[in-house]
Amino acid sequence: MTQLTDRPATENASTPTPTTAQGVDVVALGQLLLGTWAEARRHSRELVARPEFRRVEGLSMADHRARVLGQLGMLVDDGSVHRAFPSSVGGSEDHGGNVAGFEELVIADPSLQIKSGVQWGLFGAAVMHLGTEYHHSEFLPGIMALETPGVFAMTETGHGSDVASIGTTATYDVDAQEFVIHTPFRAAWKDYLGNAALHGRAAVVFAQLITLGVNHGVHAFFVPIRDASGAFLPGVGGEDDGLKGGLNGIDNGRLHFSGVRVPRANLLNRYGDVAENGGYSSSIDSPGRRFFTMIGTLVQGRVSLDGAAVVASKLALTIAITYGSERRQFTGSSTVEEEVILDYQRHQRRLLPRLATTYAMSFAHEKLLAKFDGVFSGLHDTDADRQDLETLAAALKPLSTWSALDIIQESREACGGAGFLAENRLTSLRADLDVYVTFEGDNNVLLQLVAKRLLTDYSRKFAGANAGALAQYVADQVGQAAINRSGLRRLGQTVADFGSTARSVGYVRDSDSQRQLLTDRVQTMVAEVAGRLKGASKLGTREAAELFNRNQNELIEAARAHAELLQWEAFTEALESVRDAGTRTVLTWLRDLFGLGLIEKNAAWYLIHGRLSSQRALAITAYIDERLLPRLRANALDLVAAFEFTPEHLLAPIALGAERARQDEARAYYDELRASGVKPIDEKTLKVRKPAL
Repeated sequence: MTQLTDRPATENASTPTPTTAQGVDVVALGQLLLGTWAEARRHSRELVARPEFRRVEGLSMADHRARVLGQLGMLVDDGSVHRAFPSSVGGSEDHGGNVAGFEELVIADPSLQIKSGVQWGLFGAAVMHLGTEYHHSEFLPGIMALETPGVFAMTETGHGSDVASIGTTATYDVDAQEFVIHTPFRAAWKDYLGNAALHGRAAVVFAQLITLGVNHGVHAFFVPIRDASGAFLPGVGGEDDGLKGGLNGIDNGRLHFSGVRVPRANLLNRYGDVAENGGYSSSIDSPGRRFFTMIGTLVQGRVSLDGAAVVASKLALTIAITYGSERRQFTGSSTVEEEVILDYQRHQRRLLPRLATTYAMSFAHEKLLAKFDGVFSGLHDTDADRQDLETLAAALKPLSTWSALDIIQESREACGGAGFLAENRLTSLRADLDVYVTFEGDNNVLLQLVAKRLLTDYSRKFAGANAGALAQYVADQVGQAAINRSGLRRLGQTVADFGSTARSVGYVRDSDSQRQLLTDRVQTMVAEVAGRLKGASKLGTREAAELFNRNQNELIEAARAHAELLQWEAFTEALESVRDAGTRTVLTWLRDLFGLGLIEKNAAWYLIHGRLSSQRALAITAYIDERLLPRLRANALDLVAAFEFTPEHLLAPIALGAERARQDEARAYYDELRASGVKPIDEKTLKVRKPAL
């Protein structure tokens, strides 16, 4: 097969595309996908392959909760939950390996993944990252051993993503040397909290720290909430969130506090402390920077959700593509045999671009995980590193969780009625992952954070530039100057337009051209919004807010384009490490399907801004349909085989031979019937044979 090159294609568009499979080194590709922490991932996969970790469909909410709690105990026995904790309390301080292993738990049951994440990735991590040596020695052993099931009490009914505005207060009583935790109104109840309804014995409560009449902003406190019998302690109240749309193995609930007192030492005081006399001190002078530093230490929740969404997408596509390669329907090209549905172009369009997206998500997540490990291991832990980590997590988590819902749903539909059966896992997987798009930060709010970072970087680049220079830059971005300067003229030209689809697409399908188009879109979008927001600092508060609000949607779209570019770059970088020629060819096609798919999705933008001609926009679609899809269809099973799921992981009968057996039985029946000579004659055949009168 011809590999893509930087030169225009010379093959005629009507030339049949070969569909025989290109050789793929599945083992090496599997190792590449598992990434740096492959051993931790494989260990978790071995664990969840055991029957006692499998999700049991149809359990009552109470039984599901009990089963998942028991599974957490088995994780403690295995020792895998201790990876990230300090060596001083028996941990191994392996931050990347901890998150990698944790993400794989979604294979067994997303409720298990999230409940363990609440216990060790949120509750335990808050004590570890926001506390000091006293808190580590006092609280972490019980947390690690599950002797102290815990609650991460940040979110409030009235304030979800806006943590800085939460209503719960922690007022210091100088005489008693205690903090008084209080919920002043109903909207300040802590809500949607894992472990809160039943199992939690203590909570890390986020509250406004008030001492000597001054509010020093949000801080975290270790607060016991239940006694050994499971009854609420005095002043603590709450209720069960009840049945949810998914994740019903987790006992989500609400908590509220009425004058609950905790010792001064229960303030997790790594970033802010209160002395006996009520004096407040912090190593970070700026309240805003202090708040974002504290919240930033808990970024692993977003990192792990990004990774779990990738794993779930891989699982769904393995089921759907396996089924699509065995299920037969309609006799399109044969009078005696039905077609495999994955051979239909529409079916390929449904699944293969989503497979390309999943590979891009996987490679991007590996970069995010490496950045996370670098920061928390201390190898790369500057303020700039932490800001980059937070921005990267805020960019990738929205895309992967949104994509996971889309991928699982399309996989379900691609499996027809079989996909709707609970035994084939897709419906419950979709329901469980639904909430991933709104917890650990609503996706739209996270992308707004990314957009603000893009604007900040843009403003620094042009610090001191006058309005005329900025206006010219924006004009250049949308005019001919940008095309000339960036080399986009040959991409945007009307092509004269050669009249050849293959020749037209040849100018946009290579890596440099894809990068150019994707990058230019991000830069132009940011520049346009920045130009409109230029005067915001000179406006009053209301006017500035209104100006920002008018541009909010475009800001978020720019952030999304930026995140897609990050995924494409990660995929392209991963290609450079592939040594096997056949594997590299197939992955290049898959990367091109992802990149050209992004350009096709945003064709209107490229056309409006003069970055593509209509001929080349059409050529991209034709190239996807006529070249990339048939080539990748031949390699689809190898590409999902590289995900390395065993039957014990899939647990979906339609992906484990049930459909193949049904199809083989049916084909054998009709073959025998035809051979017997007693096959009934089709009525339509008789009408064809009837002589004309």
